[in-house]
Amino acid sequence: MEQRLSFVTLAVEDVDRAREFYVDGLGWSAFIEEPDEVVMIRVGAHVILSLWARTEFESEVGPISRTGVPPVTLAHNVATRGEVDDVLETARRAGADPVGEGTERVWGGYTGYFADPDGFRWEIAWNPGSIAEIVVPE
Repeated sequence: MEQRLSFVTLAVEDVDRAREFYVDGLGWSAFIEEPDEVVMIRVGAHVILSLWARTEFESEVGPISRTGVPPVTLAHNVATRGEVDDVLETARRAGADPVGEGTERVWGGYTGYFADPDGFRWEIAWNPGSIAEIVVPE
């Protein structure tokens, strides 16, 4: 697995309030916006900050609680579906627990998750469309 980040996702209670803070308050520019669901902000050459509705976050990643999944994921995006499975296997061999299988997502991508030793979730993702041009280095 290459040493880099593609996405930083924050589970937020109110997407509009988060947008107001980052876009209106800090002056950042939204790259993708889906009302009441997500605001994505390009924060580096290959890095996106995703402000994702807590309910949407929980439906894909799992429940948020002090004993559950921390309410943030770190994403590593790859160029193909096959690479998702390869990286998940690398994580499994490295001792990641749990490691999920790659899954076709309703939004069109293919992803799987693993947990680091502290329980932080890494999403390994293949994203179709224009987002891949930003988060996957040439």
